[in-house]
Amino acid sequence: MENKVFRNYLIFWMGQLFSILGSSVVFFAIQWWITDTTEDPIAISITFFTFILSMAIASPIAGIVTDHYDRKRIILISDSLQAFSTFILILFFMFNLMQFWLLLIFIAIRSICQTFHFTTENAIIPSMVPKDKLSRINGINFLVTSFINVAGPIIGGFLLLFLTVQEAFWIDIITFLIAVVPLLLIDIPSVKEVKDNEEKVSFSHAFKEGLNIIRAIPGILGMMMIFMIINFLNQPRGTLTAYYVKVIHRGTVLDFSLVSIAFNIGMLIGGIITAFKKKWKYKMRMIFLAYFIASIGYSLLATVPIGFFPLIWLYMAMIGFSMPTVNSLYYTIIHLSVPKDKVGRVVSIDTTLSLIAMPLGTLASGPLALIIGTRTLFFISGILTLLIFTMFYFFTNIRKLNEVKETGVEDNNLFSE
Repeated sequence: MENKVFRNYLIFWMGQLFSILGSSVVFFAIQWWITDTTEDPIAISITFFTFILSMAIASPIAGIVTDHYDRKRIILISDSLQAFSTFILILFFMFNLMQFWLLLIFIAIRSICQTFHFTTENAIIPSMVPKDKLSRINGINFLVTSFINVAGPIIGGFLLLFLTVQEAFWIDIITFLIAVVPLLLIDIPSVKEVKDNEEKVSFSHAFKEGLNIIRAIPGILGMMMIFMIINFLNQPRGTLTAYYVKVIHRGTVLDFSLVSIAFNIGMLIGGIITAFKKKWKYKMRMIFLAYFIASIGYSLLATVPIGFFPLIWLYMAMIGFSMPTVNSLYYTIIHLSVPKDKVGRVVSIDTTLSLIAMPLGTLASGPLALIIGTRTLFFISGILTLLIFTMFYFFTNIRKLNEVKETGVEDNNLFSE
């Protein structure tokens, strides 16, 4: 029975990879269209702010819905709404009706759909994947996602060289149709069913229960707090990459595509290492090392001579290389530490905490780039990331999370005082 459930997960996962590809191409196209049209870092910041704020608002609701309702149906609805919004977006571009404020509305809709999708997909993993395979599945997941994210900018850059933006958007609808077929064919287990004669738990009660679980596990809250701060500091790089390429280094859509590819090749290499490493004895120590590499690459972006793109590729690859280790080990810690029927709300709380600072970081990126310069902003953000993570690692209890074992929460002492 366990093998059948695991096989169903693999079928589901392979279908979702096509959905990720479509989203990657659309995200690339939107990024470049806004940068090319406005060349305004404040407009770019507002765009990313809209995306992240919508995600932050939707995240706590998504986690609780995920833990109480049919997860297969949630993914089907969220994916369908996103594909439909893309179709409407295409029509607005076709009839020259697109305005900046309208695009922000579509970005918000896509963000909410992706939040429900991500939270539900993440919550499904521990209910369909054996505990002894969690680290490797998370690693393989980030590995293959990295490969797809390498393909996304390649496809997006190629399409935008020959097609209009609205024509490039059609790939999102095509990949949705491919992804929905395996989803309809498999069963996804419900960890907790709410029966008619049971009292339905309120959203506020479920959210408080998730907070209590987080507080009960030494190091988890500290880990979430440091990731919230780092997400704030990483926003300039994530928000202003297209601006950095086009305006600072006078690049083209092809240059932006190659920079994005370099970042994702770094993720691909890091994902290969993460996927083939069966067990990580000291998880938080490896996360610390990964952030050290990323912070150095982030800071060095400030030193690149104008138009010297090979160095940008190298430093972006360094940042990308670290991400699979950070993300796979981070979620492995959560999956092994939190009861299966509570994972959804804990992931949503974690996402909410991370996203509290991200909209502010995104919104501040544009004005700060104009005031102190994009290069200086990148340098300061990279150095602060390294210093703050070092302080948290050595002066808080997040090192206790090194004790989490691959055999699951029953075999560790994280819940004991």
